[in-house]
Amino acid sequence: MSEYIQQQSERSKLATRAAIASVGVALALFGLKAWAAYSTASMAMLGSMADTALDLIASLVTLTGVRIAALPADSDHRFGHGKAEALVALFQTVLITVSAGWIGYRSLERLAAGAQTGAAELGIGVSLVAMAATLLLISYQRHVVARTGSVAIATDRVHYQSDLLLNASVIAALVLDQFAGLVGADALFALVIAGWLLVGAWRASSRAIDQLMDREWPEPQRAAFLAAAAEYPELAGLHDLRTRTSGSNHFVQFHVWVPADWTVRQAHDQIDVVDLALQKRFPGTEILIHLDPAGHTDRETMLPSHLTETMP
Repeated sequence: MSEYIQQQSERSKLATRAAIASVGVALALFGLKAWAAYSTASMAMLGSMADTALDLIASLVTLTGVRIAALPADSDHRFGHGKAEALVALFQTVLITVSAGWIGYRSLERLAAGAQTGAAELGIGVSLVAMAATLLLISYQRHVVARTGSVAIATDRVHYQSDLLLNASVIAALVLDQFAGLVGADALFALVIAGWLLVGAWRASSRAIDQLMDREWPEPQRAAFLAAAAEYPELAGLHDLRTRTSGSNHFVQFHVWVPADWTVRQAHDQIDVVDLALQKRFPGTEILIHLDPAGHTDRETMLPSHLTETMP
């Protein structure tokens, strides 16, 4: 168990660093875009600035959520605080949705008024700087998500991935509006941005809801665990597999049949070795194994047959 705790500590540190980096980037980009939005009067740039402001708020919330999720289990939260990340992710999707609605509304107003933009060079320059900074951040976030599985950082990364398209749209809108003379292009691109944000919010919310509802692991992840377990003869009688995820923490529990003539000490020692081996192969996974005498079925707690998992 100490190895599991150490792994969780390392993942928490990585997630916290990623959240701090996200806050720093969002703060710098908000200042740049506020200046550019004022100078260019671009609705697309204003929408980009608003999105960055919400990114900043979301990143601060993410930092708070990651720190709460990193708290060790206590007497009131025996499974830890990992679901704080899922709650943070849902809060982020609400912010994205509000942002998209506001951008869409303002864009329609600008489109109806036939408003034009100015200072295209400044807006384009700021957008290019924003894209470069965003690329660096999402590359780091990709690394952290791969190492930690943090749903909060993964959702935060959705914001910044959409920012790449958003900033590219701002550049295209300014070019078409000022250099090509297509009045209304800026507002139309802002509407596209609003739609993109709504799609991103929908996708980002699904994983958080799955965690809050204790959804089973995705089939490839379950299959990988079962394939690994099949390598250990002691787990030949594995059945009633149940899995769930909370933040960056994974939980798996199952029953396993052991020879009926084994002593409690013998069964414990044999299965404990396998438990430790599986934890090393699946970092961040807490494994709970219930021992049953060979052939025994606990009918009072048994799941319906179509929900049980038995080793092939």
